[in-house]
Amino acid sequence: MKVNFLDLKGQYHQIKNEVLTAVEDVFENTAFTNGPHVKKFEENFAAYCQTKYCSSVNNGTSALHLAMVALNIGPGDEVIMPANTFIATAWGPAYVGATPVFVDCDPNTWEIDVEAAEKAITLKTKAIIGVHLYGKMCDVEALKAICDKHNIYFVEDAAQAQGSKYKGVRSGGFGELACFSFYPGKNLGTYGEGGGITTNNKEYYDRIQKLKNHASEEKYFHQEIGYNMRMGGVEGAVLDIKLRKLDEWNGRRREIAARYQSEIVSTKIRMQEVGADYESNYHLFVVTVENREHFMEYLKENEIFAGMHYPVSCHLQKAFTYLGYSEGDFPQSEYLAAHCVSLPMYAELTDEEVSYVIEIVNNY
Repeated sequence: MKVNFLDLKGQYHQIKNEVLTAVEDVFENTAFTNGPHVKKFEENFAAYCQTKYCSSVNNGTSALHLAMVALNIGPGDEVIMPANTFIATAWGPAYVGATPVFVDCDPNTWEIDVEAAEKAITLKTKAIIGVHLYGKMCDVEALKAICDKHNIYFVEDAAQAQGSKYKGVRSGGFGELACFSFYPGKNLGTYGEGGGITTNNKEYYDRIQKLKNHASEEKYFHQEIGYNMRMGGVEGAVLDIKLRKLDEWNGRRREIAARYQSEIVSTKIRMQEVGADYESNYHLFVVTVENREHFMEYLKENEIFAGMHYPVSCHLQKAFTYLGYSEGDFPQSEYLAAHCVSLPMYAELTDEEVSYVIEIVNNY
């Protein structure tokens, strides 16, 4: 039996007719940039996230970038974030000339170490970015309390957390701003590129709406340095269709995760701790194993194709050499980077395929 890491084609076939109808409407109305489909998605996604506003952008990296601009973060400022995250988390502060300040992760949840984050705060700190890693939300309550205490901003990197919950509340409204990615492989992914920012603050929303459109309220008049980061009409149309299916798809991922968690009994495999207050969307199902290369080759020999998220911690990336970090600075993040393996996880996995993955992993 062959089990792919991801199967976007299977998902597409479920909604093919709806997608083609919506895309045709985009073309017939030549609503290629922004337009009614994008606006409708923004309204629906804001409501889904239980926030007042959503501003769509061209990708999740732009969302993080514009969040920094909207908060007036720039040269001389510091922004704290976990070292074990996708590089885009750090691009946002770097793009505006601020300094990314990395901290280690909790050894069990693999989320940002809350105590380490508070210890890293200086007079230059302007924000903490909490990453909802693999779909499991970080400790938003504790992080928000720290940010309030020190009068700094809390930003959610919710790129992997569409529909994830903390104490029954969905990601997107805990920080001043929350940044989403709608890359095709995400739980809510478009056909192309896409991103979004949710907020309950109208001032931030209005500014982001201008910034992404060349900082223009009136055509050819520009109040500040702006960007071209609008969402396309096709992307908005696809996302609005998929949003209606998101809870169903996330529910199936949770069923699969529950089976992995209860039926994978090999002592060689370690899993992320989720906790009772958290409802992950299981964007990824990551485990750690001592000999990753051997384990992944074993899976491949049995036609199970796994992934790797992420093999190099941000502080050890060549792009951030100038920050002066060294190997050993963040041992938990470095261990995770060296031992993480992402098992197949998507709503279209059949029960038979899940059983096969469990069997093969247990036989390792």
